[in-house]
Amino acid sequence: MRVVIAEDSVILRDGLVQLLALRGVEVAAAVGDAAALLAAVAQHTPDAAVIDIRLPPTQTDEGLRAALEIRRTAPGVGVLIFSQYVETKYAAQLLGDGGAGVGYLLKERVVDIGEFVGALERVAAGGTALDPEVISQLFGASRRATALDTLTPREREVLSLMAQGHTNQAIAEAFVVTERAVEKHIANIFTKLDLPPSGTQHRRVLAVLRYLEAAG
Repeated sequence: MRVVIAEDSVILRDGLVQLLALRGVEVAAAVGDAAALLAAVAQHTPDAAVIDIRLPPTQTDEGLRAALEIRRTAPGVGVLIFSQYVETKYAAQLLGDGGAGVGYLLKERVVDIGEFVGALERVAAGGTALDPEVISQLFGASRRATALDTLTPREREVLSLMAQGHTNQAIAEAFVVTERAVEKHIANIFTKLDLPPSGTQHRRVLAVLRYLEAAG
């Protein structure tokens, strides 16, 4: 797996490079601003980009806007936002754009490099990796009535764990139920969200994106 990193803190940037290298991840470029990030993605075509939200020159939302640009110009590149903050406006747009291969993790809540690399691998492979706190804030940003209102509390919990990248087996273990029970919940979610079987669309990803569009 080959990645680029955009992080303005030199210490954190160098630390990420070293930690990822120890896990066999190739860091093609590690940069400190959005312009350099876009140039690095265009040059190296990585599997994924790890991006902080607040980058120079304004230290506001340059990272998220760069991430949106990457999704537009290089949709095959996974995007993992790695920040101290939850920025609901652009995050909802990023996560609800109909694509896959997106993630959003909070720095202070990542305590295991193995879990971080696992999340990065899921994003690079076209899946999702979302911190529960990010999901909570995004979902709470809007109160519009949607098909999601028809989900039961347990179905919402299952969908939340799906958004975090958990497999059916992991969800079953979390709820101490069988995988068949989880499969039934997921089938109900697909039905309620009007996601019939398709040979060209990934229903699991679409369900997660529908969940996140509530914050759009």
